[in-house]
Amino acid sequence: MNIYLELFLSFLQVGAFSIGGGYASIPLIQSQVVEHHGWLTMGEFTDLVTISQMTPGPIAVNSATFVGIRIAGIAGALVATFGCILPSCFIVSLLAYIYRRYRSADVLDTVLSCLRPAVVALILAAGLSMLQTAVLARGEVTLESIHWMNVILFLGAFFLLRRWKWSPIGAMCLCGGLNLLFYLVTGIAIV
Repeated sequence: MNIYLELFLSFLQVGAFSIGGGYASIPLIQSQVVEHHGWLTMGEFTDLVTISQMTPGPIAVNSATFVGIRIAGIAGALVATFGCILPSCFIVSLLAYIYRRYRSADVLDTVLSCLRPAVVALILAAGLSMLQTAVLARGEVTLESIHWMNVILFLGAFFLLRRWKWSPIGAMCLCGGLNLLFYLVTGIAIV
């Protein structure tokens, strides 16, 4: 089979079945690029996930671009990336069409108003989970397990964002710089 077609179909599957976000796509990508096609070794795949998380954009799209360029150059990157985003483009376009067509319908308004609290709850749950990971060592709730520097950074960033309406990017850069300074002074890495 043509390498471009293999790249397209592999990442089309990743894009179509990555329900649940970026981390849900990692096992699918591993299945395609390591186990099924053997395009990368497991060590290279680990590096791929690291690079995909460090670069802006979704993990699946970054992975598709990286694997595509590694296997078939720029054309491979374009084909793999297109395969990865095509299902999302189709689904979002379909939902936009349905919304535009039926936005004045009472049932759609009712469904959307019922979904709003659920979306807020999902975002809150994800935020609390990340906060717990950043603040508590090993998930334990004891005074010794709390990363106090992270608590201070969180409260400071929260205050800057809410009180003085700082840019989130500025707050992230400030927190990163302060954490780096803390590490350089104390030698203690806050994970």
